[in-house]
Amino acid sequence: MTETPMAETLSPERREPVSGPAAEKILDSIARSFVDPLRSPVLWTPADRGLDHEDVSFPSADGVPLEGWFIPAAGDDLVILNHPMGFSRAGQPTHLEPWQSIWGPSGNKLDVNFIPDYAILHDAGYNVLTYDLRNFGLSGSANGGAVTSGLFEARDVLGSLRYARSRPDTATMRTALFSRCLGANSTFAAMRSDPGAFDEVRCLVACQPVSDVIIMGRLLDIVGVGRERLPDLDRRVTLGTSVPFAARPDATWAKHVTVPTYLYAVHDDSLTEPHDIETMFSGLHTEDRTLHWVEGTTRRWDGYLEFQRRPQPILDWLGAHMAR
Repeated sequence: MTETPMAETLSPERREPVSGPAAEKILDSIARSFVDPLRSPVLWTPADRGLDHEDVSFPSADGVPLEGWFIPAAGDDLVILNHPMGFSRAGQPTHLEPWQSIWGPSGNKLDVNFIPDYAILHDAGYNVLTYDLRNFGLSGSANGGAVTSGLFEARDVLGSLRYARSRPDTATMRTALFSRCLGANSTFAAMRSDPGAFDEVRCLVACQPVSDVIIMGRLLDIVGVGRERLPDLDRRVTLGTSVPFAARPDATWAKHVTVPTYLYAVHDDSLTEPHDIETMFSGLHTEDRTLHWVEGTTRRWDGYLEFQRRPQPILDWLGAHMAR
């Protein structure tokens, strides 16, 4: 979930051990990525696919201004989407610097453009609301720029639901959530803090949520510092954000999810470990759940592109649950 300047050193294999001042520099750099993160620009818009849309702005639950798009459709169903850490509602232009240097060596060389996702949902009859989380895209800065792995970003999820219920044209629509990575963690945390806000939510599609200790441990191994330095990274992150890893949403927070859930991720993602997703899936507080693995790749970006490549399983899931 955490996009870090040190990702330029990533590869699926562990590098030679790094120690001394070089290791301290890496730890400092990774920790800084949790404060005032690099923002991906909003380079693509629904107009690129010929979609009528409205530029919208609405407050998070704590008043942070969030920027987004509303894409109307003919039906009475609404899908609310958010994005991974380091992305915007438009996606991430990995072909441009600095994203190419940051993520190219890890195998994640593809642009992630979310506009096709919105077009697929629109063409299937779904109204779409999508937005930039705080400290990303064009949304407001908050909490000193601290990224809290979903703890404070949960307020953005709640704000999106309140906004949808405040609009005359969407107030009574059947609603589903499509939450990705940091956005999925934020949704878990929002369900923990205000479960009643989800009483009218029909279902959740959760793409690649992750526990910080898992992805950070893997990252430290890959860059050669070693996951045994995780406590040192935790200390730096806590000093920068006031929120230690133990206080952040992780796999155990899936127990707060009570709505039907379609969970999916890249099984062999070089940046995570399968058991983290398996723990989330087993912890979901609903019997109506599906786990889908994206196979044949180690690239996390392939998980983000899965829906536009193979939309039918998720469209079938949404159709079955929105019709109830």
